[in-house]
Amino acid sequence: MNKHVVLYKKLSPALMARLQAQVEVTLIERLDNDGLMRLRDALPGAHGLLGASLRLDAGLLDLAPKLEAVASVSVGVDNYDIDYLTRRRILLSNTPDVLTETTADTGFALILATARRVVELASLVRAGGWTGNIGPAHFGSDVHGKTLGIIGMGRIGEALAQRGHFGFGMPILYHSNSAKPAVEKRFDAQYRSLPELLQQADFVCLTLPLTAATEGLIGAKEFALMRPDSIFINISRGKVVNEPALIQALQQRQIRAAGLDVFEREPLPANSPLLQLDNLVATPHIGSATHETREAMARCAVDNLLAALAGQRPANLVNGDAWQR
Repeated sequence: MNKHVVLYKKLSPALMARLQAQVEVTLIERLDNDGLMRLRDALPGAHGLLGASLRLDAGLLDLAPKLEAVASVSVGVDNYDIDYLTRRRILLSNTPDVLTETTADTGFALILATARRVVELASLVRAGGWTGNIGPAHFGSDVHGKTLGIIGMGRIGEALAQRGHFGFGMPILYHSNSAKPAVEKRFDAQYRSLPELLQQADFVCLTLPLTAATEGLIGAKEFALMRPDSIFINISRGKVVNEPALIQALQQRQIRAAGLDVFEREPLPANSPLLQLDNLVATPHIGSATHETREAMARCAVDNLLAALAGQRPANLVNGDAWQR
């Protein structure tokens, strides 16, 4: 009997055909109320799940007694109860590597946009407000030669450091769980404690995962350590930052500006105070949102899922303790 997969993310025709050639597929096109009801109805027969942006907790997965594998089309796995999945020997896989460079591009786009006030000044031109030479009131700040501080030196952190060091001649500071000698050698990077990095960096960039240890890592105390001319960038997860503290830091000009691709609540509510700030660049969680990268992520997830359902260890297994031959 074919394995049954519940798919809650649309795939390209080629990937869909590949999946359907090997397993039975139930596609949930939208995770609205109707889609969630269809998902719950399909879970009892599901051997595999593939998708993203849906919180899968024990209350939902208890409905899937046959479940063997979950393939997430993402790097972050904070939407999953990993301990629960491991207890049930359900294999969880993700899609690292394929989105590293694209997400680092997004981070550097936010660095440039905030420093040079690109969004604010483009809006000024579009509104007809450019009526004379631009003066100091509209000047931005340089990026080249400034100090780039990276909190979380994983794959994306390294890709961001590469852009800053080789492309813009930026001294690199970093903070992570441990020192990274290879990173220090390649980028002439220097390890700093979190308070030291916040005090010394011109640009503070978050590239770390959301965990119990990192949730709320950056709050009022941390923003108070940053300089009034520093810029804050977050391409990790919104809940790593205390959002009210960030809003206050921007409103009171404790820091110069922020570039955010992630938020505590997504989509960002229309009444969010963040949207009233002229020193904020906000993008709708587009870190990996290119045609090429999203297709590569989906392909990686399909590979992971089909391997797991065939009794093979997926290349990107998150909960290794769940694996048994």
